[in-house]
Amino acid sequence: MDQNADALLAEAPAISEKEALKHLRRRKPARRVVPLHGMTLGERVADLVAAVTGSWTFIIVQSVVLFLWIAVNAYSGKAWDPYPFILLNLLLSFQAAYAAPIIMMAQNRQADIDRKKAEKDYDVNLKAELEIELLHQKMDLMREQEIKRLTELVEELIEKNRKEQP
Repeated sequence: MDQNADALLAEAPAISEKEALKHLRRRKPARRVVPLHGMTLGERVADLVAAVTGSWTFIIVQSVVLFLWIAVNAYSGKAWDPYPFILLNLLLSFQAAYAAPIIMMAQNRQADIDRKKAEKDYDVNLKAELEIELLHQKMDLMREQEIKRLTELVEELIEKNRKEQP
């Protein structure tokens, strides 16, 4: 965002609401798309890891694998990781050690995207508010002109009636 419209209004009286509205009209905030392209490999991987590990499919698959791991090692004669499942503990710790920061990176990126969308929404709302205020001013002016014209017509009719009466 080049310059926030809120900052423009905060500079009052240097910049009026009309100038801020002109600025918002030029930028067309409602048509501006929040750019999501240009993601690095790390950002794409972080999003993919967050999407996969945050799904029911992952939870179910991981639960089945853990159940099978424990069942095979506890009840078969060929245990490669006997109770207390030290290798399983190591693998789960390894998974948690890498998954947590990667998921946090994806959340930080999503927070940046959400912040940009919120700024865009604010600009759109500010523009709408200023446009509505301008429309109210125009309608008030039209109403005043209409009342003035009607008053003039009434005065003309009164004057005409006075001239017609003897």
